[in-house]
Amino acid sequence: MTELPPLLPARRLSWQFLRLAAPYWNSADKWRVRGYTALLLLFTLAQVGLAIWMSYWSPALLDALEYKSLNALLVQIGTFVLIFLLTMAVTALHMHVKRWLQLDWRRWLTEKVLDRWMAQGHHYQLQLIGGEHDNPDGRIAEDIRIATESTVNLAHSLVYSLLVFGSFIDILLVLTGSAYVPGTAWLVPGYMVILAFAYAGAGTLFGLLLGRPLVKATNQLQTAEANFRFGLGHSRSNSESIALMRGEGMERRNAAHFFAELGQRWNRQTVGYLGIMAFSSGYGALLPVFPILLMAPQYIAGSMTLGILMQAAQAFQKLTSALSWPIDNLGELAHCRASVQRVLSLYNDMQVLDEQAAEPQEHRISLLQSNQSELVLHDLCIANPDGQVLIEGLNATIHRGERVLIAGDPTVTISLFKVVAGLWPWGHGEVWLPAGAAISFLPQRPFLPLASLQSVLSYPHAADTFSAKAMHHALECAGLAWLAPRLADVDSWDRVLPLRAQQRLGMARLFLQQPAWVFIEEATDAFDPKGEDCMMDMLQRELPNASLLTISFHGGLDRHYQRKLVLNRPAEDKFLSCSTPSCALKIPG
Repeated sequence: MTELPPLLPARRLSWQFLRLAAPYWNSADKWRVRGYTALLLLFTLAQVGLAIWMSYWSPALLDALEYKSLNALLVQIGTFVLIFLLTMAVTALHMHVKRWLQLDWRRWLTEKVLDRWMAQGHHYQLQLIGGEHDNPDGRIAEDIRIATESTVNLAHSLVYSLLVFGSFIDILLVLTGSAYVPGTAWLVPGYMVILAFAYAGAGTLFGLLLGRPLVKATNQLQTAEANFRFGLGHSRSNSESIALMRGEGMERRNAAHFFAELGQRWNRQTVGYLGIMAFSSGYGALLPVFPILLMAPQYIAGSMTLGILMQAAQAFQKLTSALSWPIDNLGELAHCRASVQRVLSLYNDMQVLDEQAAEPQEHRISLLQSNQSELVLHDLCIANPDGQVLIEGLNATIHRGERVLIAGDPTVTISLFKVVAGLWPWGHGEVWLPAGAAISFLPQRPFLPLASLQSVLSYPHAADTFSAKAMHHALECAGLAWLAPRLADVDSWDRVLPLRAQQRLGMARLFLQQPAWVFIEEATDAFDPKGEDCMMDMLQRELPNASLLTISFHGGLDRHYQRKLVLNRPAEDKFLSCSTPSCALKIPG
């Protein structure tokens, strides 16, 4: 289970989030965004204006009833109908504008984070380094949604509360005037305003104290929810392996464990809610009655009418509600804060990867472009992220069209491929890549996106890049001619096809795309020896001029290669040493 980081201070968290998300208002579509923001503010003003109008309508209605004036009553009914229609229109337009802004901001921020996540292998490298970035898919899909939606909601409600505060404090001052402290000659001006501040202040103070555990509990619950979703998704992605190994019971127990953890943190959040909800219910129940009880002596004494009494009570409620914004929005603030921190943690860790790649590092492999049609490994040292050396002093030159079998330690051989792909920067030395040459990597289990078969074959290119004839030929060469009629079908190919067929589909992709350099990682290990041998013959026939580097630990394939490169770990454990503060490797002491 991922350990939760301490929550950042609210001011620092807000500042970091503004730096990340505020450029949305200066994006390519800035005028449209600013226009919708202005409309949202305009409709908020309209909502406040209607609330003020309603506060003056209520006493007029009560006065009409008190004086039994039918004409005045009809006028107030007509006024109410107008207020009613305008309220519906403003509410509907406000909702449309607000939801457009929420979705568009979410789209912009999702694209920004997703672009960073998918750039330069960050989605892979994050798995290898420390930091608080678990479940990045959940952070992008869910936490960005919560952060943007809640921020817009909170900003709107805060602006609304500030406008209400500014409007109704004046109304309450005018309506209630001053009053003497009972039993004294001390005249208190604006006493109801003072009491509104005291009531809201006491409510906010108690609410914040009671709701303090809620923030941490909400953050913990969101992490547990993400872990539960990830566990179920992982089981779904590996359903075939689980079924073959009869691992359903273990997966069920793992899911139950994740849900039990979720349940514990749900209960902690419930405890956090108990105090705040109990207090809020009492606080809200007293609010409509409190001002009436306070002003009842003035009404009984005849110094104010029933309409004025009710208008003043409504103004008191509005003012107190505006002042109570922190306590009323504590739950949403907690959700928003937790999601904002999860988004920032992911983005900051990716930014660290970018900064490390841009700055000169003592221990970082250099990937360079060569004008020669060859792959050169110069004094290459490959290490783990913690600095443990996997191989050192590796020098090799692979020429265009050469076929090299790579054997030895599996960790070292696979890490070499990752180095060439730009996914593994840890170590030092140089890798010179042939400039302008198409390079393709075929892992043991090829990636098959949820898409049409023609999209799978063309990946990562567009589906219409290659002709249907070329696709048919590639499938036939790979022994998958029976799939040709299904080129337009969309399916979960990584689940409906056995591993051998998936590996054949990966080979078909190579036959179709004709890369100049091919790196194969045990991509035929599901074949029987005869089938593997035939596939390698087909690979040589279809890609006669391609450079081929293959990781394989099976015997009997040597005849397909011109030479063999054996990579092994050092006899004794070694660690890279850091001589500069910029070195980020963790060296055992």
